[in-house]
Amino acid sequence: MQYIELKEALKDFTVFSINDIKNIDRGFFRTRLSEWQDKGYIKKIIKGHYIFSDLEINENVFFEIANRIYSPSYISFETALSYYHLIPESVYGITSASTRRTYNFKTSIAEFTYKTIKDKFFFGYNLIKYDNKCFKIASIEKSVLDYFYINSEIKNKEDFAGLRINKDIFSKQVNEDKLYNFLDKFGQKALAKRIKTFMEFMKNA
Repeated sequence: MQYIELKEALKDFTVFSINDIKNIDRGFFRTRLSEWQDKGYIKKIIKGHYIFSDLEINENVFFEIANRIYSPSYISFETALSYYHLIPESVYGITSASTRRTYNFKTSIAEFTYKTIKDKFFFGYNLIKYDNKCFKIASIEKSVLDYFYINSEIKNKEDFAGLRINKDIFSKQVNEDKLYNFLDKFGQKALAKRIKTFMEFMKNA
């Protein structure tokens, strides 16, 4: 297979794997990937996953790549809180929730971090479409719960204040009924107590 043939066949792929290539050409030689990297045609993200070097990188692309290179996963935690403008600062790297083990990839384009959640907690994410593509990201309510679930040390007013969550955006966008419905699915008394204390803090902030 020539590079131009690969580029045409996978032109709609944001990130592609060796398996994607094998689906097109079963006899494909992996050595070609090294050649194309040396020529600057493609970039390796992690082992077995690549992007075309001329790919225009933006937030949507980062999120889709994060979903693809470590699956199943969805964007959550600090990255989702920043996406919804709940926290004021930009977040370094891309953080995701996954049912697989906690892992971190430092790549040439970004750092991708995955934090483990139980299978039964893998819910509450939305499919966001862009340019005929899509990525999975926690809903605003689930991103809050995921964050508190992972960061069990955050439990009092001083901790809540330190998060600097935008009160106006929180009150307008967070559906309290939906949040508590999701919270019930966690079935964790300690988490429920912290969330209820947090919600009281936000109402009085």
